[in-house]
Amino acid sequence: MPAIKTTHWRRRLAASDQPAYLSIADLIDEDLKSGRLAPRDRLPTLRELASELQLNYTTVARAYAEARRRGLIDSRPGMGTHVRGLRPALPLRGGSGAEMTMNLPPEPDDPALLARLHESAAALLARADLYALLRYQDFGGSAEDRDTGAEWLRARLPGTQAAQVLVCPGIHSALTALVSQLARPGEGICAEALTYPGLKAIATQLGVTLHPLPLDDEGPSAAAFEQACRSVAPKALYLNPTLQNPTTLTVSRARREALADVALRYSIPIIEDDAYAMLPREVPLPLAQLAPELTYYLSGFSKCLGAGLRSAYVRAPNERLAQRLAGALRATTVMASPITNALATRWVRDGSAQAMLESIRAECEARQALAARHLAGHAVWAQPEGFHLWLPLASSWSVVEFASYLRTQGVAVVASAAFATDADPPDAVRICLGGPLSRADCEHALRLIADTLDHPQHPHATVM
Repeated sequence: MPAIKTTHWRRRLAASDQPAYLSIADLIDEDLKSGRLAPRDRLPTLRELASELQLNYTTVARAYAEARRRGLIDSRPGMGTHVRGLRPALPLRGGSGAEMTMNLPPEPDDPALLARLHESAAALLARADLYALLRYQDFGGSAEDRDTGAEWLRARLPGTQAAQVLVCPGIHSALTALVSQLARPGEGICAEALTYPGLKAIATQLGVTLHPLPLDDEGPSAAAFEQACRSVAPKALYLNPTLQNPTTLTVSRARREALADVALRYSIPIIEDDAYAMLPREVPLPLAQLAPELTYYLSGFSKCLGAGLRSAYVRAPNERLAQRLAGALRATTVMASPITNALATRWVRDGSAQAMLESIRAECEARQALAARHLAGHAVWAQPEGFHLWLPLASSWSVVEFASYLRTQGVAVVASAAFATDADPPDAVRICLGGPLSRADCEHALRLIADTLDHPQHPHATVM
């Protein structure tokens, strides 16, 4: 006997002009909203429903497949088909939505802070020499911009001098220049086995090989780095050591010391991409302090203010290497935008940048608390002051099916293959909690993710 009453379905199907399989999915949706169906109610088998509605087996199978696609039901071999329930519908970017792929800081709902930023920007433009901001400038930023960059970096690197600092249009551009300068096509650099996808794209474009370093709870393996130094002679070591993208790991003090020791013994330059380092309240010493004569330290505003503020700082080991890097940057970017640099300088100098950083940090903590609550019981990797998390999949989902299914439900996440440098990605996804999502939309998306983890289903499974 069918587990639910479907008499009214037969009448509705007879009166409908659309294909029966779509009508059945609509009826399941309607019965959920009306209360006729409740989550975890058992639905008839395919044969039972086909007999009840006087339809062929294939039509009913298509109907259940459509209902699964909409997230209304689960179908698992040996357990039958059950109602899943309604979840918040969150459209994706391009149609607006729960876009959790782009690793953007959250946008705090703080009208007073936004008013402060508006007023500061307006005051800058009201008093600026606009023609000067529309001309070419010497590469690396004006003297004031470089002084401000040194001031900003001293929070992590005391003693930073403006002569070591270059202002560039974002960290990505600095990485492109550094990789092109340190490694020729066919040569290699070491990087984490899971790393920033932009580095992978840069290496591919420049014909440079990435040698993966396996990760453990403390960071990239120093032993593997030393073995690579002996066997493949890498031209540089790339690290994203704080709130690492994608795993959220912060490399321990001991591991930083071990990696710096290997680099010093083999004279390997270090590219320290510390884009997230301003977010945590406490961070181990940067490698630029442990191996200052080898380390290029990168910091910017894309992860602590907003990705549209394309202004970043590179601290080279010394003035001579800064000038050499300036040549490589000039060849690829000409210069950073003087208007953008002026705005960044203004916000650092008048305290607006610090105020925005503190507000974003507080918003990160609030959203991570939501994630911890909704994803409790799952092995989530996260840090309180970060705005992304790493979710290993321990359920029967495959990574591709999980990400694809969430996208049909209006939530976009990034599968691990995007970050892997060793061709062996783990079963995991990265989820960004920031960007234009409101805190409420973020929580709705987390609920949907949790529900999908707790009640796995397979879009391509055969319904029994």
